[in-house]
Amino acid sequence: MATKNIIERLDDTDIAILRCLQQNARLTIKEIATEVNLSSTPVFERIKRMEREGYIKRYVTVLNAEKLHKGFIVYCSVKLSHINKKMAEEFCETIRHIPEVTECYNISGRYDYLLKVHSPDMKYYQEFVLNVLGQLPMLGSLESTFVMEEVKNDFGVAI
Repeated sequence: MATKNIIERLDDTDIAILRCLQQNARLTIKEIATEVNLSSTPVFERIKRMEREGYIKRYVTVLNAEKLHKGFIVYCSVKLSHINKKMAEEFCETIRHIPEVTECYNISGRYDYLLKVHSPDMKYYQEFVLNVLGQLPMLGSLESTFVMEEVKNDFGVAI
């Protein structure tokens, strides 16, 4: 219900602006204004407000992992040796500084964390597991799931 209240603060024009930006963050204010049938100034002000209020976290460029030889994607389920606040904080801080890990989620179930890892190939990933993840003192176990084909990858949020 709390999510609904937050969304209610955004009107249809705000949502239309967010959709435009989510599809192409390089659109100019003028192009967005044309798309949502407003002039440039109110669109600019709405975008700045949504940035201030945290609806827009940041702007990114989506790179082609295959072209950059980082297209071997692995989801790595991690179980810590035991769980407590200090160990979880240390694990998260360490993971934030490992460039191969592009996403990390604290999850429920058999494992504690789910990592998305980009690497050039299986050999690199094997070395990564042995020399990076395997060196973490709080690591209990891990299970790797290899992506065979990317069927869908939307970087946005359905709004």
